[in-house]
Formats: sequence, C-alpha cells, structure tokens
Amino acid sequence: MPTKSPESKLPPETIERDARHVFDVLAGGGTAIIYLDVAYAILGRSEASVRRIYAAKARSFARPTGIVGGLELHDEIHVMDEHKKAIVRAVTVKHDLPLSVIAPFRREHPFLRNLDPFVLNNANKDGTLNLLLNAGLLRTRISRISYEAMTPLVGSSANISLTGSKYRVKDIEPKMIAAADIVIDYGLSHYHNPLGRSSTMLDFRDLSIVREGVCFERIRDVIHDEFDIELRAKSA
Repeated sequence: MPTKSPESKLPPETIERDARHVFDVLAGGGTAIIYLDVAYAILGRSEASVRRIYAAKARSFARPTGIVGGLELHDEIHVMDEHKKAIVRAVTVKHDLPLSVIAPFRREHPFLRNLDPFVLNNANKDGTLNLLLNAGLLRTRISRISYEAMTPLVGSSANISLTGSKYRVKDIEPKMIAAADIVIDYGLSHYHNPLGRSSTMLDFRDLSIVREGVCFERIRDVIHDEFDIELRAKSA
C-alpha cells in the first residue's frame, strides 16, 4: 500500500476541475465512476441514474445506496449525540481514517428535500442513512459542491454485486463502465487490498459493526483507546 494517496500527487486545480465536471454530469441526471481512497465508486442522483446503476451492478434494491456528504452534512442530518459525533471526528479527522457512518437522520432537512423520493427511500434503511466520510480529496470536494448547491448525490461501489471492490479502472467490469457517463481515473486506490474490502461501516445507533472494511483494526483501536468502547458485531 502506498504511503500517500495518488491524489496527493495531483495539482489542486485538477481535483477542482474534475469535481466540477463530475457534479455537472450528476446534476444533469447522469452517472459517474470516480476514484476514492477506499475503492472506485459510481454516483448518481436521479431515479433513472440509480436504476441504471443497480441494473449494471445486478444489485437488489433491498441494499441501499449511501449519501454523498462530508462532516458538515453529517452534523446536520444525522441524529446523534455529541459523544458519538466526537467518535466520528476522532476517527476521520484526528486519525485521518475513512469511515462509513450509519445513523438515524432528519428527513425534513432542506438538503434531503431536493432528492427524488425514490432515491431517498432507496438510500434509507430502517430509518438510517449511510455517509462515507474522509474517502479522498475528489470525493470530499464533490461532497462540498453538492452541499453548497443543495443538490444531493448518492453512490455505491463500482463493481458488480458480490464481486469485491475495484481499486483500478481497468479492473472494473465493462458493464459498469458502460453505465457511467464519465470516469475519473486516478490510478490505484490508496487502501487497495487482496480481500476486496472497501470502507468500514459502523451503525452508530448501537456502535455495532456492519462491515469490517479497510482500516478496521485502527478504527477499532481508536474507539477503544480513546472512548473505552468495544465494538461488537451487528446482531442478526
């Protein structure tokens, strides 16, 4: 694994240009495959684009998408006490680790009102939304543009379901590539691994493990050492 993300080698103007281009495609109802530190992802916004993504992935609609957002959006839409928010910040800011945060949400928030009802319902699982935080410079910048424009986006991994995450564009299945209107290739994902893992997912309702993904051991240790909390597996 490289010591630095490949994005760190790119000029800031490249990240900005690509983020703006991706956002424009998505705001217009298209789809985009983009680099993330954890694995490549495919994003959409409209009902048509989400249906297109799910068809390419051969994914069941019983499995939700994630909302594209950053810490500011997380603070505003996730229903979570300050202690749990401190855990999120310790992991994603202090220790600079990626984390998918699952928590109850404020459905009435103005940002979410601008999301197609079908897309919002598909992202909602048991009254929670999943926000992936700190997954790379491009993803963070797209999240910020989305937030400022009050134009919500959703995403999923850029792979056919149950085939494992993809860390290089050349490894993404042709069917997935064909579903994208734009592809941003920044090379090998920072947290590539032989197990095909993507982000670690935690359900903050009970601090249970939904998925042991990249950096799981480090995340577990931060939460244990700094908050004296033992993560536990999600009960069936």
